[in-house]
Amino acid sequence: MRDPDVIVIGSGGGGAVMAKELGEMGLQVLVLEAGPWYGHSGWPEPNQERGAKSGSDPGELNVSLFKEQYSKLEGDMNEQITGKLRWGPADRNRPPWFRNLTERGFVWQNSGVGGTTQSYLANCPRAFPVRVDGVWPISYRELVPYYERVEATLPVEFAPVTAKEELFFFGAQKAGWELIPTLNVTTPGYRPQPNAILPPNRHLTDPAYSLEQLSWMEGCTLAGHCVNGCPHGPSVDKIAKRSTNVSYIPLALRTGRVTVRPNTFVTRILTEAHPSEGLRATGVRIRDTWTGEIEELRADVIVMAAGAIESPRLWLNSGLPANRWVGRGLSNHYFGWVTGMFDERDLLRILGSPEINPFVGHTSGGRLDIPGLGSLMVTGMSPGLTASMSYGFSQNGYSFLHPAAAETGDLVGRLVGAEFQYWMENYRRTLSIVIFTDDEPDYRNGITVDAAVQDEHGPVPKIRYVPGAREERSRMELAKIAVDILRKAGARKVHRSDWPGSLLIHMESTMRMGFVVNENCEAYQVRRLYITDNSVHFNALGGANPTLTTQALATRAAEKLVQTYF
Repeated sequence: MRDPDVIVIGSGGGGAVMAKELGEMGLQVLVLEAGPWYGHSGWPEPNQERGAKSGSDPGELNVSLFKEQYSKLEGDMNEQITGKLRWGPADRNRPPWFRNLTERGFVWQNSGVGGTTQSYLANCPRAFPVRVDGVWPISYRELVPYYERVEATLPVEFAPVTAKEELFFFGAQKAGWELIPTLNVTTPGYRPQPNAILPPNRHLTDPAYSLEQLSWMEGCTLAGHCVNGCPHGPSVDKIAKRSTNVSYIPLALRTGRVTVRPNTFVTRILTEAHPSEGLRATGVRIRDTWTGEIEELRADVIVMAAGAIESPRLWLNSGLPANRWVGRGLSNHYFGWVTGMFDERDLLRILGSPEINPFVGHTSGGRLDIPGLGSLMVTGMSPGLTASMSYGFSQNGYSFLHPAAAETGDLVGRLVGAEFQYWMENYRRTLSIVIFTDDEPDYRNGITVDAAVQDEHGPVPKIRYVPGAREERSRMELAKIAVDILRKAGARKVHRSDWPGSLLIHMESTMRMGFVVNENCEAYQVRRLYITDNSVHFNALGGANPTLTTQALATRAAEKLVQTYF
């Protein structure tokens, strides 16, 4: 390709959207991604050797490699230190890239083409209008056409109902909540989850087809385990779960104007003073993660889509103009997890089956939204993740040391010994609900850089997130609602994990619109520098998962960028 018009840093939720939209509008785009590229003929062994330098031909997307590399095995894919879907270099013999997290917890992010959408659950609710209108610099109405474009592109559909969703809806209805079959949530209620997952395979119930045959056909197989990577589909661009590496990246490549370069870590934004524009972005400094080679690349516009941690880190390590809100205001849906265990006879009466089998269907196919408070989602993790995240991850110590109130669960904290074994033996008869609180940006939470600790890419990010009193109250209220739904559905025992506050999954607001970037996502202090990831969100959207809003904003920003500079 000739010199790019635009360089996009990151290929996850926002970066891949920018590449596709800009390519379709006639611009030459170079996408720089820090991690590997799975499912591409240029990298047949992406974790063992460097492979090609870049790729731009959609014909080189290789579904056989994709299926081989996305094994769906929990440890192989999602182990935090050596898993394929981790925040680290492609070479799995090397350690992950370090982040200094000051509180108990961990950051769940991926490097690689597709970014963290590789392991997301594909949940795509819109922001709650009440948390946008009169709060953000733009209105909810302005976002709607861009939501619709992303929903049509992925596409987004309401999830099919399997046993766990049926039981969740049964409990929610008995607890007095109403169905709200809408994408624009203005009142509390439950509904099927809007997911970026293709509709179920039409041959799913036909015994003439084996599971292996179904896996090579178009459509969701309801095999679950979405978080461990989805390899189901006849081609890379028809994989059922619509992570950006199988949705927006193939569409970007088809424009003939987009090149993707993996294994490329951006360490600095290059700028120059311009007589009429003032300070403007002109390029990037990069480091090849296999060879260590340093290079500088130039473009007319730079787009940062590296995420709510790496975008502020890159700004600070680049020596860009001081702004007290760069990196500050980190919001994160303060998470909780509640699990109910059911008797066979009750399940037979409600479902017609003695088991729930929570792994069947979309990992999360149903939700209950309460604007102003947050959201609940029924969630069926695979057994190993259930063991660790439901029963082994808590800020409350061992459950036998902490008496629990009936309204917040029979057991609270980590399960060990015979109690843990009992719950895992009954895994097939459990139903889990994850809690997301609404969250307000707090200046004390955020990303700085640790001058005392550097890696090969410069000072590492230092992350602080402590939920406030409002978030603590909201999470407890949502936990009570989750327990009530489980009990109304017939759960005989309920366990609440009480996760620590710094479980960072839905990180937002560290480069906020109205503070660091304008309503078009261009930086106030650096012309021709755009930011199109979760970091530009003004708040935590009311408790809705952030990816769809990021993709809508990126679609809008691409239009504004072309109108302004091309």
